[in-house]
Formats: sequence, C-alpha cells, structure tokens
Amino acid sequence: MEQSKIKQDSGSILIKAVSYLCITIFALFCVFPFALMISSSFMNEQEIVREGYKLWPKEFSIKAYELLLNNSGKLVSAYQVTIFITVVGTVLGLFMMSMAGFVLNRKDFKYRNFFSFMIYFTTLFSGGLIPTYILMVKHLHMKDSLFAMILPGVVGAWSIFLMRNFMKAIPDSLYESATIDGAGDFRIYWRIFIPLAVPSLATIGLFSALGFWNEWYNGMLYIDDPTKYPLQYFLQRMVNQANLGALVNSGAVINTADLPTQSIKMATAVLATGPIILLYPFVQRYFVTGLTIGAVKG
Repeated sequence: MEQSKIKQDSGSILIKAVSYLCITIFALFCVFPFALMISSSFMNEQEIVREGYKLWPKEFSIKAYELLLNNSGKLVSAYQVTIFITVVGTVLGLFMMSMAGFVLNRKDFKYRNFFSFMIYFTTLFSGGLIPTYILMVKHLHMKDSLFAMILPGVVGAWSIFLMRNFMKAIPDSLYESATIDGAGDFRIYWRIFIPLAVPSLATIGLFSALGFWNEWYNGMLYIDDPTKYPLQYFLQRMVNQANLGALVNSGAVINTADLPTQSIKMATAVLATGPIILLYPFVQRYFVTGLTIGAVKG
C-alpha cells in the first residue's frame, strides 16, 4: 500500500516536473523574439551586416536611438497623436459597444434579431476602399482629421457580440427589480450592468487599444499633415531609406557612412511595442475572465 502511494507520488512529481519544463521552454520561445529585438536595437550596423542579429552583441551602439531622438519633437508629436486616438477611440468604442450589447440582450427589444443580423452582415461584406474613402473625405470632411483614424475602428461586430453574450450571464431579475424601483434604461445600464461587465470591458478595451495603438493604414490614407502622423506611420517613414535622406537634407545630424539602417528597424519596434507591453499586466487579470464568460451563451 505504501509502495503504491510512493509510486503514485513519484509519478505525480515527474508529471509536474515535465509540465514545468515544457512551460518554461515555451515561455523562452515566446520571450526570445523580444529579447532579440531589444539586443539588436543596440547592435553596431557593421556587426549586423557581418554576423546578423544576435542576443549578445560584441559592441553596443545607440546610434539607432540617437537617430530617432534627433527628431524627438516629431517623435513626441507622433506619440501624442497615437495616445490621443488610443484613449479617445477606446473610450468611445467601449461606450458604444457596451450599449449595443446591452440593447441586443434586452428580450423586450422587438428588432434585436434584425439588428444582430445587420451587425453580423458587416463581418462578411464591406463597402470597399473607394466608397469608404469618398465617405470619409467628401461627405464627412475628415481629411487631415484625427477622427479619420478613430471613427473606422470605434465599433467592432465581434466585440459587440462578445459584450452581448456577457450580458446574457447577468440575471434578468436585476433588470426587473431595478425597473420596479423606478430606474430608467440608461440608469440600469450605467449603474448595474457596467460595474458587472468590468472583465468583458477590460478584454474588449485591450483589443480596441491594440488596434488604435497599431494604427497606420488610415493615417496613410487620410493624413497629410506630418504633425498628425500616428506613431506607427511615423516610424515606418523613419525606417524608409528615402525618408532618412530627407532627414539629412533637413539638417538632422546623421553620419551617413554609418547609417543604422538595420538596427533602427529594431529600435522602432521597441519604441512602438514597449508602452503597450507595459500596459498589458494591468488588464491581464481581467483578460481570461472576460473571454471565458463572454464566450459562454446564456
């Protein structure tokens, strides 16, 4: 009896050890690209050309960051634009998508199935680039407007359905009791459903914030003013070799003989992904809960 228990315990320990080993190896595979990106951003250009990217460079160089910081005014402006569209777009998106999920979950809303189908229809078909461009520029007059980068990404059909499914997990008795107490629809939504929907809001907010933080396509289409470039589009232009030549002509102090054309790619990736990576731990505890609860139909 004791021998079987000892064998069972040793087997359990072996399984745990193998599991921890597999998780550790998987975590190292996940961390490796970020470590390589950071170390390569400090590599000398000639070393990258000779030996390629590596985790531990022989000679550390900050020329890529110096190139970016020589244009710190434009870089700060791009950060401000991206932070603005991320914050405003995420807040507006959460407000509108949570309201849509709340309404579509209401059983007394007569046309909820019709509107659910119309929202789902947008995931299958779209108007296309040319009609969208004409709408944004000619009719909404959003050329060179920051809202041209916010409006297209405010609402997402998948996020609306995720929010609606989460709302289904909230008992109808809460709505009925609040109605009996004289609360209106918006008061019920704001004071009862929103506090209970924090995990789902954090999940959707993270996806929405990532989308706005990585925004560059609409900036390329609608923004001509360099002071309104989002961070990703600005960094893409910095990496572009022709744009680097334009920086030299504009008076930026750059040694063209030792131009960090390779390491600057990694430096721009560090500047672009760093802030959003630091934000993730604060919403990570809500992330799994929001996905799990929102994915279960009531």
